[in-house]
Amino acid sequence: MDSSHSTNSPITTIHSDIIQSLILSRLDGTSLTSAASTASHLNRLCTEHHLWQKISTATWPSLNDPIAKSLISTFPSSHRSIFSDSFPSVDYSSSCASPSISTVSSSSLTRELISAVDLYYKGKPVFSKILRTDTHKGWFLCSPLWIEILEPNEVIQTSIKFEQNDVVEWLEENLTLSWIMIEPTRKRSVNLSSRLPVTVRRHWLTGELEVLYAVVMGLVQCTIKVTCCGKPGGEMHVREVSFSMEDMDGRHMVGRDSLVILQGAMEKGERKKVDVEESKKRFEKFYLMKRERRERRLRREKAMDMFIMLVAIVIFAFLFRFVRFWV
Repeated sequence: MDSSHSTNSPITTIHSDIIQSLILSRLDGTSLTSAASTASHLNRLCTEHHLWQKISTATWPSLNDPIAKSLISTFPSSHRSIFSDSFPSVDYSSSCASPSISTVSSSSLTRELISAVDLYYKGKPVFSKILRTDTHKGWFLCSPLWIEILEPNEVIQTSIKFEQNDVVEWLEENLTLSWIMIEPTRKRSVNLSSRLPVTVRRHWLTGELEVLYAVVMGLVQCTIKVTCCGKPGGEMHVREVSFSMEDMDGRHMVGRDSLVILQGAMEKGERKKVDVEESKKRFEKFYLMKRERRERRLRREKAMDMFIMLVAIVIFAFLFRFVRFWV
């Protein structure tokens, strides 16, 4: 091919407005990022704010909230920054997930967390909400971390028809969730949901369905629980959407320790796609390790109880003989 012909017909001959409106506006975030790396001209076009705003708010409708809009405008690259931090999920290694928490001062921790939560059914938004959580108060730092998106006794009405058969499989395949945790001070964020459920179980007392999404970060697991209620054949409703963190011993982590790990995940975690099967394997492995640790702890406690009992018997026998000797 003639080199002069090649240089006279690059993509730059197409008007920028046409490229943006007819080509780039149809791409998702991953494709847009790839396009930006192909040519300097495309790179400039792909960094346009409105493209990333459209992609981000289409992916996470909760970011349309005025609180989120105001906050994202302060990020270095606005919506492009939060997309790169929050898509698709986080993979945080165990070596990073167990810092020397006791050495971290409270002054270095964030004073606020913003939760941007979106629930979808078959890819269509069902529920979106933004929640601010004060993290600098003593009760938060010393209490188990538990963030509840809904108000007490609040129920989200949906038009989703509650399946009568194979309801567990139905929810596992169709109910997806995103939970973006935003740190306003450092202008960072992280998605703490496995996107698809790792398990669906019935509550032993109420019979309600508990849909769990989990991200394992070494010795810590972030768990999101969505409680669904309704009668088979009727409409499904959402009664609870909560976030918590627990360690290998099954203890809910307190706010201060949770903040250290969350900030580490935001700054050092790798953003990568983890398929649902891998998420389920990590969840099951964490559960098995937690159960094994609990069983070992119970065995140690039982052995200690037996030792204390034997020592008590020996002391009692000695005192009994001593008293009889003197009497």
